[in-house]
Amino acid sequence: MTASGHSPKRSAEKLADLTERLRRQSRKVTGPRQALLDLLRQQSHPLAIREIFAALPAGISDLATIYRSMHLLEQMRMVKRFDFGDGAARFELVPEGEDGHHHHLVCTRCSVVLEIEECFPEHVERSLAQTSGFQGITHRLEFFGLCPECQTTKSI
Repeated sequence: MTASGHSPKRSAEKLADLTERLRRQSRKVTGPRQALLDLLRQQSHPLAIREIFAALPAGISDLATIYRSMHLLEQMRMVKRFDFGDGAARFELVPEGEDGHHHHLVCTRCSVVLEIEECFPEHVERSLAQTSGFQGITHRLEFFGLCPECQTTKSI
């Protein structure tokens, strides 16, 4: 974990590898898409569309282009959408060959996000399938609480 409370994980994929993933699926490699992929690969936590817009260099892209690009990248399984219950979808780059499955711990006051590497053992999903008759069981799980910094500061 870093001093800001975020895990230090960043995408090991180079920008050239990410743009090649676009080309392999017959998608154009535009300036805004390159900037977006470069930004996401440098992040240690999911970003909301407005955070992405604010972090990109001025004039590189408008909000509509970012929305369309994130939708495309999600369809291509290059990014994964996360919902932390606050009405803002957040997006995180998914390394090639992975499904992006992991969980987060989110501060309910400042919204700092920590990535959690641990996951439920597969036997829990198998047991649920056996007892319920469901097939193809998967899960999404996010944890919420107050981060150490918010615990030491008084509420405004």
